[in-house]
Amino acid sequence: QVRLVQSGGGSVQAGGSLRLSCATTGINFKIATMKWYRQAPGKEREWVANITSTGTTDYTDSVKGRFTISRLNARNTVYLQMNNLKPEDTAVYYCNTRWRRNTWWGQGTQVTVSS
Repeated sequence: QVRLVQSGGGSVQAGGSLRLSCATTGINFKIATMKWYRQAPGKEREWVANITSTGTTDYTDSVKGRFTISRLNARNTVYLQMNNLKPEDTAVYYCNTRWRRNTWWGQGTQVTVSS
């Protein structure tokens, strides 16, 4: 059974840092491309970052230089380190992967940044 279980998140003031984790089961994690998305209140879900099986990363422009996606294959886990957080980063964050023609999502984690 495929599961993506998220942890981390919370509330911080602007300029603070948080780290999100997403532990996976049921997939061959080491060959999976992993992604993070977020959804702010009243807005559509948007892509934030992804990391390929070879470690290649990509980010949406608004988080470049502040967020870092990484993976630890030994733990089947992907991370999102978020530094210099801004109020506009407030959203529910989701990890995501495609496996065997299906799309899988984590349960979502609230990140709230106050000014």
